[in-house]
Amino acid sequence: MVELVFWGLVAFATLTGLVTAWTLGANSNSPPFAPAIGANAISTMRAAFLIGILAFFGALVQGGSISETVGAGLIDGVAITSLAATAGLLTATAFMAFGIYSGYPVPAAFATTGAMVGVGLSLGGSPAYGTYQRIAVFWALVPPVSGGLAYLTATILRRDDIPETIGVPLLAALVGAIVAHVQLSVIPSPTGQPQGSIAGYAGGMVARTGVPGGELAATTAATLLLAALSFQFIRRATKQSVDRGVKVFLVALGSLVAFSSGGSQVGLATGPLENLYQAELGLPGIALLAVGAVGILGGAWMGAPRLLQATSREYAQLGVRRSIAALVPGFVIAQLAIALGIPISFNNIIISGVIGGGLAGGSAGVSRRKIGVTLTFWVLTLVTSVGVGFGLYRVLAVPLG
Repeated sequence: MVELVFWGLVAFATLTGLVTAWTLGANSNSPPFAPAIGANAISTMRAAFLIGILAFFGALVQGGSISETVGAGLIDGVAITSLAATAGLLTATAFMAFGIYSGYPVPAAFATTGAMVGVGLSLGGSPAYGTYQRIAVFWALVPPVSGGLAYLTATILRRDDIPETIGVPLLAALVGAIVAHVQLSVIPSPTGQPQGSIAGYAGGMVARTGVPGGELAATTAATLLLAALSFQFIRRATKQSVDRGVKVFLVALGSLVAFSSGGSQVGLATGPLENLYQAELGLPGIALLAVGAVGILGGAWMGAPRLLQATSREYAQLGVRRSIAALVPGFVIAQLAIALGIPISFNNIIISGVIGGGLAGGSAGVSRRKIGVTLTFWVLTLVTSVGVGFGLYRVLAVPLG
C-alpha cells in the first residue's frame, strides 16, 4: 500500500511538472519571436515550430543549473519530497494560470521561487538566506541593467552618423562573442565543470600543449572568430538590403533568446522534482530535464501561436529597432542567470528592455502606471506564493499524517 501511494505521488508530481512546463512553453518562451512576427520576418506557425525546437534543446543542455537551485538551493535542512514538489508546482502553476487568464503580469520565476520557499518552510526547513540574497540582488539589477542595455542599443541604432550597415553588424558581432562563452552541457569543460563553452574548450585544448599564454590566446581567438563570422554574415545581408539584414538579425537574435529561454525556464518546472528523480528514483539529471523539455516543446507548439499573434501586434508598434534593443539584453541576462544558477522571469527582462528602448526615443509609449502595476504584481506574486505554498502542503499532508 505504501509503495502504491509512493508511485502515485511520483506520477502525479511528474504530471504536475509537465503541466507547468507546458504552461512555460506556451507563454514564457513566446516573446523572443514576437518582434520578428510583428516585422513580417517570419510567419506565426513557423515561429512557434522554431520556439519549440530551440527551447527544447536549450532546456536539455542548459537547464541543469537553475533546476538544481530551485530544487535544492532555496531551503536548508530538508529534502523536497514528492508531495512537497507537487504542492509547489500546483501553487506556481495556479499563479501562472491566473496571470494568463486575467492579463496581469505574473512572473513564473517569482511564483515558483516563492512556492518552493513556502513548501520548504512547511516541511520544517530553514531559509537559505545566502541564496535569497544572491537572487534578490540579481532580480533588483535586472530592470536597470536590461533597460540600460536596451537604451544603449536603441541609441546606437538611432544615430545618423552610424550607418545601419555598420551598427547592426556590430551588434551581431557582440552577440557572436557572447555565444562563444555560452555554457553548454554537450561541450566538455577543461576545468572539470559539468558545462563548457566553445571559447573555453578551445583554450583548454591549447593549455594541454603547455604553450605559455596559449590558453588565453586560444580563448580570445575563438571569441573573435565567432564575432567576426557574425559580423560578416549580417553585414552581407544588410549590404544587399538594410531591411532584409535587420530582419535576418531579428530572427537570429530571437532564436538565441528562445534557446536561452528554454534553458532558464525549464528549471522552474523540473527543480521541484530534483530530489525525487535523482535521490529517490536514482535517475540521471538529463532524464528530468527531458521531461521538462518535452513539456516546453508541447506548450510551444500547441499554445504559443495564439500568444504570438497577440504579442506580435504590440512589438509591431514598437518597431524593429526597438525590438532588437529589447532582445539583446534578454539574451545577455538570460545567459548570465543560467551561468549563476539564478531563476529569472523573462517578463521582467523583456518589459525592462522595452522601457529602456522606448526611453531612447523619448518617453512616448512608457506608461508609469503600467510600470507601477507590473512591479506591484511582481512583489505580490512573490510574497503571496510563499504563503499559498506553505498552506497547500499542510492541507495535502493531512491525509498522509
